[in-house]
Amino acid sequence: MKLFKSLLIAPATLGLLAPMSATANEVTISDFTPAEQLAITNSRVDGLEARMNNIEAGSFSETTTATFGVNFYAGVINDDDNVGAGGNDTDDNLMTGYDFNIGLNTSFTGEDSLDIELQAGEADQAGIAEFDTDTTTNEALVVDEISYTFPVGDKMTVMVGDNKDASSLFTTACVYGGPTITLDDCGIRNANVDNGGTMVGAAYDFGNGLTAAVGYAGPEGNIANEEGQDALGFNVAYAGDNYGISAVYGVLEDGATANSQDNMGTDFAYGVSAYYTPDGQLPSISVGYEYGEDDSAAAASDSYTNLFAGLQWDEVGPGTLGVAFGTRVNTVEDTDAQYQYEAFYDYPLNDGMTITPVIFVKDFSAAGTDDTTGVMVRTSFSF
Repeated sequence: MKLFKSLLIAPATLGLLAPMSATANEVTISDFTPAEQLAITNSRVDGLEARMNNIEAGSFSETTTATFGVNFYAGVINDDDNVGAGGNDTDDNLMTGYDFNIGLNTSFTGEDSLDIELQAGEADQAGIAEFDTDTTTNEALVVDEISYTFPVGDKMTVMVGDNKDASSLFTTACVYGGPTITLDDCGIRNANVDNGGTMVGAAYDFGNGLTAAVGYAGPEGNIANEEGQDALGFNVAYAGDNYGISAVYGVLEDGATANSQDNMGTDFAYGVSAYYTPDGQLPSISVGYEYGEDDSAAAASDSYTNLFAGLQWDEVGPGTLGVAFGTRVNTVEDTDAQYQYEAFYDYPLNDGMTITPVIFVKDFSAAGTDDTTGVMVRTSFSF
C-alpha cells in the first residue's frame, strides 16, 4: 500500500505543478512568489495523502490475514462388481474434481482469534471420494465454518463457533498424516464427536505436556433440549519429547426414537491413541483403538470397535512416505472386521505446490461384494 500511495502521489504532484509552467510566459519573475506556490502545492499533496490514508484504513486491518488453497483431484477405483447383478461398472473410469478454500483470520487483542473458512468445489466423484474434498451447490462459494477463540487466564482457551465439531479443541495423539478420509482419524471415528452445528468448548493446559478439553455441539435450532441431537466430548492428552498418548470419551444422541425426537437414545464411545517418534531414520508409529455402543441397535449387536496402526517416514527423498491400515467401518460385535490398507507419498514441488499420490485397498466382507482398489492423486496449491 505504501508503494501504491507513492505511485499515485508522484504524478498527482506533477499535475499540480503543470499549471504553473503553463502560465509562466504570462507572468514576470516578480509575480512569482515561491513560498506561496509551495504552500499551495503542499496543501494539495497533504489532501491527496489524507484520501489515500482513508483508502488504506478501509482495507484489511494489520491483524487480518487471508490464506488461499486450491486442490485438484484425479482418481480411479476398481471393484469388479458383477454388472449383471446390479454392480456399477462406471466407477472404473478416471474421475476428476477440484475445491477452493479461503481462510480469514483476525485478532483484536493479539491473543484471541476470529476465524472464517469459505469453500467452493465440485469434487464428489466416486473415484476421488477417499480424499476429504469439498463440494458446494452449483460450485458456489459459501461460508463453511466460523469460530472465535480467546484465552481465559494463562492456561485456559475457549472456543465458540458454528458448523464446528465438538472435538475442535481436542488433542489426538497421532502423527500419521495420511490424506484419506477413512483413516485420517487414527481409529477414533466416533468418540471424537463431529456432529457440527453450534459449538462451544474449552481446553486447559496444565503444563509439562498435559492438557484436557471438553466440547459441546448441537443443532442451531435445538440447542441442549430433547428435540436436538446433542453431542458432548471429553479429552485428556499428554505429549513428551518424542511420544504422546490421549484418551477421549464422547456421547451423541442418535436421533432414533419412537416418539418424534423426544427421549432419543444416546450412543457413547471412548478411544485411546498414542504415537512414538524414534530418533534416526526409523518411522514414527501411531496407533488407535475405540470401543462404543449404539443405543438404537439390538442388544446382540449394539457394541462395536475400531482400530488403526500407521507408520510414517518424514524424510524419504524430498517428501513424506506413509503406510497404514485400520477398520474402514465400525466392527460390530460377532461380525468380521473390514479393513482399509493404504500408502501415500507427499511431495512438495515448491513452497506453494504439493503433489500427493495414494493407493488403497478396501476390504468388504459381504457376500458377492469385491474388495475395492483405488489410485488417486491430489495436487495442492497454497498462497
